[in-house]
Amino acid sequence: MNVIAVQSDVVWESPPANFAKLRRRLVNAAPERNSLVALPEMFATGFSMNAAATAEPVGGATEQFLARTAQELGVCLVAGVARRGSDGRARNEALVFSSAGELLTAYTKQRPFSPGGEAEHYTAGEQPVMFRWEDCTVSPFICYDLRFPELFREAVAAHRPELIVVIANWPAKRIQHWTRLLQARAIENQAYVVGVNRVGTDPHYAYCGRSLIIDPHGEILADAGEGEGVIQVKLDLASLRKYREGLPFLADLRWD
Repeated sequence: MNVIAVQSDVVWESPPANFAKLRRRLVNAAPERNSLVALPEMFATGFSMNAAATAEPVGGATEQFLARTAQELGVCLVAGVARRGSDGRARNEALVFSSAGELLTAYTKQRPFSPGGEAEHYTAGEQPVMFRWEDCTVSPFICYDLRFPELFREAVAAHRPELIVVIANWPAKRIQHWTRLLQARAIENQAYVVGVNRVGTDPHYAYCGRSLIIDPHGEILADAGEGEGVIQVKLDLASLRKYREGLPFLADLRWD
């Protein structure tokens, strides 16, 4: 399966500008059909705590853009959205759209970034999710979730994901943690990991990218560096399954 991470500078609280920028980048990248493509957390607005203005209703403009783009390019698209549920509460979510433009699943960030006040504006999710794409089991997570390995272990205990996707707005001043935590999640869960981060600045933080694609041994297969760009790797799922079979560490996982 081909996986792609799109690293971009996000225009602050301007969905139309970000839609246009990312569509151009994706079209120019000419992704192989049925690739899995990941965009950063809150890619349409930046990591804004102005949930009253930026959190869209279900079926809003960002959701429509993602569905349309996934169908147009024939890819599976994973992207971060601030969305308001039927209960009126805002959530920081990762939405997943199929190449037919259908919503496959929605994951709500389980650990809002409390040091930045996110928990005061966005309701936390309660559990991991899983979806299937191209015979691969995938679980998405969002940014600050990465610091909590128990969230990933819960997903592994329930679903045995072969690919973990972490979408983020991870600040430059803690970028060393980003790299090492992504590698740790890959090793301990015997899974490929894609981490997609943004670049640029917002009113509160600076970002230096370093979107990564990592193999189950923690080796970095692709690194987007510190500028806007696209990285991609073809995952060797047969090799991963052979590795898991030969060293069945996950069979000894206890989650009870």
